[in-house]
Amino acid sequence: MRRRAGLGAIQKQKLEQEKYKDKGNEIQENQFEQMTKQLEVFKINLEEFATKHKNEIRKNPEFRKQFQEMCASIGVDPLSSGKGFWSVLGIGDFYYELAVQIVEVCLATNYKNGGLIGLDELRTRLIKARGQSKQHQEISKDDLIRAAQKLKIFGSGFNVVPMGKGKYMVQSVPGELSMDHSAILQQAEKNQAFVSVSYLRRELSWEMERSQKALEHMVNQGLAWVDLQNPQEKLYYFPSLFTACVNASS
Repeated sequence: MRRRAGLGAIQKQKLEQEKYKDKGNEIQENQFEQMTKQLEVFKINLEEFATKHKNEIRKNPEFRKQFQEMCASIGVDPLSSGKGFWSVLGIGDFYYELAVQIVEVCLATNYKNGGLIGLDELRTRLIKARGQSKQHQEISKDDLIRAAQKLKIFGSGFNVVPMGKGKYMVQSVPGELSMDHSAILQQAEKNQAFVSVSYLRRELSWEMERSQKALEHMVNQGLAWVDLQNPQEKLYYFPSLFTACVNASS
């Protein structure tokens, strides 16, 4: 017959478990403290790097992108740091100015594209609006994405929509696009800015009801136009893709 563990043995085991737990907490605290110190050193080095390469960060979009990625790796966001050291770089001001200009372009083109504009067209329009003055920094697609993402503070009215293969669109009307809507845009981009129910069925293996529901929603949102002149079936055109398709064919 096995003897049950005595009260003393149970208490001893409990004390040992608490001892191991305390030791584990101590190790975790030490590791956290070391990581915090390393991050502080990294931030100091990053500030020195930013000071040394200030002009290149402001003027070179590719260098600016790499710098942003370095900042993100340690949780620093120069765009949201309007005061202190990071304000000296003026990066935040650059992106906020760019965000305002994005809004202006979106509002100016909303009547014809339904509030959905390709990143390439947006960049072209912004460069033209900003002019060739030396006081304006060169803007890249990465700059546009970062600036547009800042507009999320206004709610769902502004959103960056990934299109695959490094392509994006900026949506400036309330309501999020579903995966089906994004898939339709991708197909339209490959097909001279239009699709049909039969086209989606052939390319995406969708049922008729699924295609019609998604297309009708996009028409109601002003993102697509319906062409009733085709004798076979309705064609759905996407004005936001017109420029991209023209550039691709030229």
